[in-house]
Amino acid sequence: MVKSMYAYVRDAWKRPDATGVRALLWSRMQQWRREGTVMRVEHPTRIDRARELGYKAKQGIIVARVKVRRGGRRSSRYVRGRRTAHMGMRHDTPAKSLRRIAEERASRTFSNMEVLNSYWVGEDGKHRWFEVILVDGHHPAIRADPHLSWIAEPVHRGRAERGKTSAGRKGRGMQLRGIGTEKTRPSIRSHANKGK
Repeated sequence: MVKSMYAYVRDAWKRPDATGVRALLWSRMQQWRREGTVMRVEHPTRIDRARELGYKAKQGIIVARVKVRRGGRRSSRYVRGRRTAHMGMRHDTPAKSLRRIAEERASRTFSNMEVLNSYWVGEDGKHRWFEVILVDGHHPAIRADPHLSWIAEPVHRGRAERGKTSAGRKGRGMQLRGIGTEKTRPSIRSHANKGK
């Protein structure tokens, strides 16, 4: 069977050292570091991943590259007599993944659009970059699309903020685990003890 162009792009991203993607990312990130936190891009960096997640090159759909600082949250040092381990400085982590934070930032910047999905595009020691696919539910081209018209319904308003995207559902423990239909929440342990 003949491989598609998307399959070759996917293979290149799986083996970045062998295919030259690593060198390409290294040069691109030098420019990305100088850019703002949320930047609209003309074309997805990873076209194969964007297409898998619902991207189409049509009016009403845009892609934004979002930069998020890596690591846990930084809190100021407590200035009383106290042990460093008990100050909550080093292990203060947000309850959300960096990808989910990136989706929320893109949603705030493009307030007339809804987040469809997102994917990783690069990282260095300080930052991590994600590309977020956003859809304008009121655009006539989106309303006429049978695969995307659902996003125009009012019930889907604020998907990123309410944790309804793929990253949000994973952070809330709502993704299915393995082959079965058991979710992580409610936990399997509490699920098993429900009848007792």
